[in-house]
Amino acid sequence: MKILVVEDDQPTASMVSEVLRSHNYIVDTIAESQTALQLVRGFAYDLIVLDIVLPGLDGISVCRQLRSSGYQMPILLLTVKDSSTDKAMGLDAGADDYMVKPFDVSELIARVRALLRRGSNILATVLTWGKLQLDTSSSKVVYEGRLLRLTATEYRLLHLFLRNPQRIFSRSMILDRLWSIAEYPGEDAVTTHIKKLRQKLKAAGMTADLIETIYGLGYRLLPPPEQTPAPESSAASTDADRQQAENMVIESVNTIWQRNKESFTCQVALFEQVVAALMTDTITLQIQHSAKLEAHKMAGSLGSFGFNEGSRLAREIEQLLESEAIKQQATQLQQLVSLLQQELEKPPTLSAVAPVLEEQSALILIIDDDRSLIEQLTQSAYALNLRVEVANSLAAGREAIAQNPPDAILLNLIFANTNENGLTLLAELAQSKSPIPVLVLTIRGSLLDRVEVARLGARAFLHKPIDPEQILKAVTQILNQATATEARVLIVDDDPQVLTTLSDLLQPWGLDVTTLEDPQNFWEVLTTTVPDLLILDASMPTFSGIVLCQVVRQDPHWGDLPIVVLTSDTNADTIREVFAAGADDYVGKPIVEPELITRIISRLKRVQLW
Repeated sequence: MKILVVEDDQPTASMVSEVLRSHNYIVDTIAESQTALQLVRGFAYDLIVLDIVLPGLDGISVCRQLRSSGYQMPILLLTVKDSSTDKAMGLDAGADDYMVKPFDVSELIARVRALLRRGSNILATVLTWGKLQLDTSSSKVVYEGRLLRLTATEYRLLHLFLRNPQRIFSRSMILDRLWSIAEYPGEDAVTTHIKKLRQKLKAAGMTADLIETIYGLGYRLLPPPEQTPAPESSAASTDADRQQAENMVIESVNTIWQRNKESFTCQVALFEQVVAALMTDTITLQIQHSAKLEAHKMAGSLGSFGFNEGSRLAREIEQLLESEAIKQQATQLQQLVSLLQQELEKPPTLSAVAPVLEEQSALILIIDDDRSLIEQLTQSAYALNLRVEVANSLAAGREAIAQNPPDAILLNLIFANTNENGLTLLAELAQSKSPIPVLVLTIRGSLLDRVEVARLGARAFLHKPIDPEQILKAVTQILNQATATEARVLIVDDDPQVLTTLSDLLQPWGLDVTTLEDPQNFWEVLTTTVPDLLILDASMPTFSGIVLCQVVRQDPHWGDLPIVVLTSDTNADTIREVFAAGADDYVGKPIVEPELITRIISRLKRVQLW
């Protein structure tokens, strides 16, 4: 898993990055928003950890810009601001979660895991391949009950293939997913690490080969041999494992503190300059603004290192520096700076790190005032291992969404003794492009109501009275749809520039793209990649896209595969030939990007519905 951390406070950025790396995540760190936007466009990240207060474009604006451009991966906002309004602004901008500084590192890891599980459709914590088991919660790999000593890169390689058993990864794709920008090696490094991983697995007693080399394409996971039951606790995370992991986090954070302690000392020195300037009446707006910004950073970062009192003092200093009457408060500021300096002379207090939160089951938010139905739903949900939160008004529903975004929402349209209309909230969620699926639950059932609910993007219309089991069945179906694997697209075109352009265009939409320049290798690539959609260039040497389309349609196994043909010749005879060959659609060249995206996404949605 690859994470981008956008944070301009160096100690916080270092601490977050080190903690994430200690849990085997690949981390890129950047301090400036415009560069972050460029990185997101150029590399595939599974999660963005984004500070709100940044130089230039702020974090909420970055979040809005990413969502408006179609970026789908999870975003976790970090900020010192903790009001419900601030949280609502962040979530409305498209963020998936919100953490207030200072934060507990264990909670940070738990939230990152939850977001990665939601964004990448990861459910299982123990991955198996025959007698091999990889436990993501403890980062341990076991074969036949024996612990394997893998390097961090070997572990991530194994995790990548076990998570994606049907996918072929080229060496460049593996580099993008498993190495940060700062340490980006050549493609030979991939070959070397795969060789070492194979050797370690063989030395552990594994006779079957785990990773298959697809020459000219890359690598993929081979089907496992017949599995025999393994002891239930062989790779399970024990209390000792958790304690060891927590101790590693504490040690890592303490190391980062020692490395960054000097920068905090410099910030305190800046506050002392402000006090001196106030005493001599030489304070300027520039130095006051600089000091306020540094106090804001300290308030967020000190608590994460265990200096909760220091964080509180820094926040008070920030509030004083915001005051227009700062000149009359020089003595109070001096006292706060002195207390802060005393706090920083103490060792960090991270010895009692909170236990790592267990990953929880799906959370359903019910926004309804029907107590009887809510009670029945709550009991039935418990039996299905679903968590339930209840809001009996739209205002309470908005607050619940802002504080703890659910995995799905059951929304009533009519509330007793009030004029509240659930369509208002549904429209707000649609406007904010919320990824949370909404199921409308209402006594209203006219066609006009159904049309309006569909227009506002609800995932289901449930007409009361309805059995609670039917409601929860619809909820689980929606949740299961959300965990469907990403679609695979195979593009065949003899123009490498077209292949690059289309690949760059489709990948940000969460599509797994395989490109092929030589149509003579078409059948081998088709059968190994097993795509969900095929894009063919109509005019290619040796075999045209129209001929390849006919070949695909002649094989019963591929009869339902959606095929889109690219053609620069859009006269009536050519189009008739395209459809006669069995194509589902065509796109004219030069390609209009929004048109192509719309056609492809539409085709893939129909496949998912089927």
